[in-house]
Amino acid sequence: MGYTKGLHDLGDGCYAYLQPDGGWGWSNAGLIVGDGTSLLVDTLFDLRLTSEMLAAMDAVTAAAPIATVVNTHANGDHCYGNELVTGAEIVASRAAADEMRQVPPALLADLTATPGEVGDLFRRVFGDFQFAGIELTLPTRTFEGRLDLDVGGRPVELIEVGPAHTRGDVIIYSPEDKTVFTGDILFIGGTPIVWAGPLANWMAACDLMLGMEIDTVVPGHGPVTDKSGVVQVRDYLSFVAEAATARHDAGMSAWEAAQDIALGDFGEWGEFGRIAVNVEAVYRDLEQDYEPAGIVEQFRRMAELEGRARR
Repeated sequence: MGYTKGLHDLGDGCYAYLQPDGGWGWSNAGLIVGDGTSLLVDTLFDLRLTSEMLAAMDAVTAAAPIATVVNTHANGDHCYGNELVTGAEIVASRAAADEMRQVPPALLADLTATPGEVGDLFRRVFGDFQFAGIELTLPTRTFEGRLDLDVGGRPVELIEVGPAHTRGDVIIYSPEDKTVFTGDILFIGGTPIVWAGPLANWMAACDLMLGMEIDTVVPGHGPVTDKSGVVQVRDYLSFVAEAATARHDAGMSAWEAAQDIALGDFGEWGEFGRIAVNVEAVYRDLEQDYEPAGIVEQFRRMAELEGRARR
């Protein structure tokens, strides 16, 4: 399947909506179609992009309207468009719903409008998106652990695998189609970022998927893949856990460790500077009272690492 923007038919009533290049904010979504009804996996980062996606789905959803939206997690590029799916039940894990309140669209609107260095940092990452005027629309139904849904006669399994990328990550599995929509448990061609952790939970989520009957994997960012993509992400996380732990034990700070780790082939992935955040996630696991850098400093460090490589 080509990695092009738009709606891609996966067969048997499953669709992926892809947004190259899969970098910051350029997330994927999915659609599962049953008899006369559909389930939408995630909305997009702003209203313009979500509106474009819904229009692209019209040919399918005209006969099977979207009755359910599942937000895989709390990051805005997977939920800020919720308000446009009027009348739908919005489902997320309880942890994800709680976390959504902490980063409303207005906060990103303010950060990208801030003058000076801080604004420059966030405009570089999020400047293509339009956050003004978005109304944060929270889930109307939450769950913990697992929730089984019926989408027009098609069984769909929601499985909570967080905290990992965020506090309440959920994967969506359509067993009839052997298809899984992973949210940001998978970045393909881009570097995972561990906002919550622990890394062990994230690797366990990968192991769970590797043990399932799956042929098609729709990641939160990047091209559609199969189990090989799951292996790649697990390998990266295992590498980071081992490399960061060794440097912690040698007395390095997290920032020193992030600068010291040679990424090898992983350095070819997009947003490789996220190693700075990921190392801190390991240090949080190793030190009960560890105080991570603030969000502005985390973005500054990621930008610095990637800027050095460009020079």
